[in-house]
Amino acid sequence: MAVYVKVLIPAKIAEATQVTQYTATSVTTIIDKFTATNYSAVAATLSINLVTGGDTAGNQNLITKTKTLQASEVYTFPEIVGQVLAASGFISTLAGTATSINIRASGREVS
Repeated sequence: MAVYVKVLIPAKIAEATQVTQYTATSVTTIIDKFTATNYSAVAATLSINLVTGGDTAGNQNLITKTKTLQASEVYTFPEIVGQVLAASGFISTLAGTATSINIRASGREVS
């Protein structure tokens, strides 16, 4: 068994459509950190799904729904940290607007 520390989602702007940000390809993944920063001057929201392989993002795997980040707020999503994705599972996000929130995630892949 090998464990690799990895950036799961490089820093990027979260899209205003449901987007798969990371997929556990042939590995089990442990999420160690998930950070979002609202860089805009107004409140913005972010939803996060942890999806089992073969499923689609929806209410059945919604972990954080429309978390409001105030202007300039940084949030580290403790409800995501420590979660495990089996092979083919994925992280999907949906921002309330397309130009407000930066996201980044890191963790460990176990093969």
